[in-house]
Amino acid sequence: YSAYISENNKPGTSVCSSYFIITTTRSLDREQIENYNVTITATDGGTPPLFSNLTLNIQVSDINDNSPTFELQTYAVYISENNKPGTSVCSVSANDPDWRQNGTVLYSVVPSEVSGVPVSSFLSINGDTGVIHAVRSFDYEQFRNFTVKVVARDNGSPPLSSNVTVKVFITDENDNSPQILYPVPDGKFLMTEMVPKATLSGSLVSKVIAVDADSGQNAWLSFKSSKSSGPGLFTIGLHSGEIKTHSESSESDNMKQNLVISVKDNGQPSLSTTCAVNLLISDNLSEVPELKDMTYEDNNSKLTSYLIIALVCVSTFFLTFIILIVAVKFCHRRKPRLLFDGAVAVPSAYLPPNYADVDGAGTLRSSYNYDTYLTTGSRTSDFKFVSSSIRFNVLA
Repeated sequence: YSAYISENNKPGTSVCSSYFIITTTRSLDREQIENYNVTITATDGGTPPLFSNLTLNIQVSDINDNSPTFELQTYAVYISENNKPGTSVCSVSANDPDWRQNGTVLYSVVPSEVSGVPVSSFLSINGDTGVIHAVRSFDYEQFRNFTVKVVARDNGSPPLSSNVTVKVFITDENDNSPQILYPVPDGKFLMTEMVPKATLSGSLVSKVIAVDADSGQNAWLSFKSSKSSGPGLFTIGLHSGEIKTHSESSESDNMKQNLVISVKDNGQPSLSTTCAVNLLISDNLSEVPELKDMTYEDNNSKLTSYLIIALVCVSTFFLTFIILIVAVKFCHRRKPRLLFDGAVAVPSAYLPPNYADVDGAGTLRSSYNYDTYLTTGSRTSDFKFVSSSIRFNVLA
């Protein structure tokens, strides 16, 4: 025989047929024991008594009486900034000991906001597997951490659920170069420090101030002099950025000194930036107007390069234009004069270039006039006698 009884039943519940009744003495829990094997023995009152046995298999049916339970009470997630959207962040998991659909768990993110932005624009979760994905790329400098809640709900009727807190921490990457606060790096104003000529060695004359938006070792800054118009006159502190005199100035030193300071962070790979510091070694403020001659060498170098390139381009264009004009004129001068087709007689009423006057020699004085006829096929050395006019003069 087989009998079915629901779990969490009341004690004394009837189980079997009209011939005998089996009752429970306590509430049953399917998650603890799924089925029971009960042996019933029937004995008569005769002598000797006779009996028979009957075994019953009792299965406990399931009801949705358990909520999903997460493996951890709180999840901590670390995501590197500048991550790719869609990257898997972590996975949450919840268990439901109920059977079939009562034990099927679905996951979702509880709607909320992070700095006024819906959390759904930051993270998404696979409802079946519990895998959490990043929807967007995170920036450590915008926000460094936020919290979301994930709910696990079973498919029973009525459904039961539980939730867990997921704390998301954005880790920093070295994606910001150091920023110079002093001297002003925009180049609009030429800032110059006055250094008295009698300044002793080791005296503080200026300081470079810089910050880095990153954190940790990515924001550790070091200072170095990468270029100096007066080597050996000034030094800069490796971590302080303080510019001090290294030796006393002399009359041979240039009054105007320019230092190029490189500021580098300690990230991997490291990022750096540079700034120019102008120093005037003088005791007289009247020399300050001469500072207009001090400019940033880097800017001057770039401007000079641009001017040279522009000048070369203009000169090349002008020279090419002149050569083309000369070539065109030369070709026009060498072009042969157009001639008529066939032989055409040139009238002798005027003296054309092809007219020739030949005087004869002898006792009779005569003049011979010849007209030339040329064809398009004639060579320059060809000459033909076509007609002549003879005039005789008789001497008395």
